[in-house]
Amino acid sequence: MTNALSVRALTKKFGEKTAVDALDLDIRAGELYALLGPNGAGKTTTLRMVTGLLKPDSGSIHVFGADVINDPIAAKRQLAWLPDEPALYDKLTAWEYLEFIAGLWGVDAKTAAPRAEELLKFLGLWDNRDERTEGFSRGMKQKTALAGALIHDPKLLMLDEPLTGLDAAVARQVKDLLQQRVKSGGSVILTTHILDVAERLADRIGIIQGGKLLAEGTLTELRGRAGGDNATLEDVYLQLVGAGAA
Repeated sequence: MTNALSVRALTKKFGEKTAVDALDLDIRAGELYALLGPNGAGKTTTLRMVTGLLKPDSGSIHVFGADVINDPIAAKRQLAWLPDEPALYDKLTAWEYLEFIAGLWGVDAKTAAPRAEELLKFLGLWDNRDERTEGFSRGMKQKTALAGALIHDPKLLMLDEPLTGLDAAVARQVKDLLQQRVKSGGSVILTTHILDVAERLADRIGIIQGGKLLAEGTLTELRGRAGGDNATLEDVYLQLVGAGAA
């Protein structure tokens, strides 16, 4: 089976600093993968290169077999990217925003309208669909942006710190939607500093530091790496990151 994402020897430097260092990474189809690491570890830089927003210095990136560098349109059609600070068009209502994003992706109105309705209802935004997003709370904006990321039904969804600043109720809605995507066959990769989220949601976890993958696997496999069968992900993470820094 073709991987949702395959990265080989991916490298990116900013001046003298190496942000991503010959990284190899595979995300399987139909899994939720959590990419963890301290600030500056290379998580966001990696995802921005996958989306085509940053050009790598070297290496290769394939999304469901499509080459991001040499065939970017084919690759981008299969993915969606939600940054930690998504930008909305404040003068548009939630419904207008989804119509606009669907149009950018070439999704016809007959397909987009029921999909937008389903997403807005699932995320608790249906009653706010005709309100301008400029008046939305952070959580409402985050959910609207997530609906926009999903309007073209991408096979791979990538999220950078999707739960930061959200209250418990909104965070639960977002987590439920991500789990639903995976159950229906989609693939999700997310970065998060909330280790409990990764521990509960992720099928596999990768820990990155200094642009390199320190460890990867299920929580059980990572516990084995860290030598503690009953260790929490926080315990495992701190041990591995501490060893990597040393």
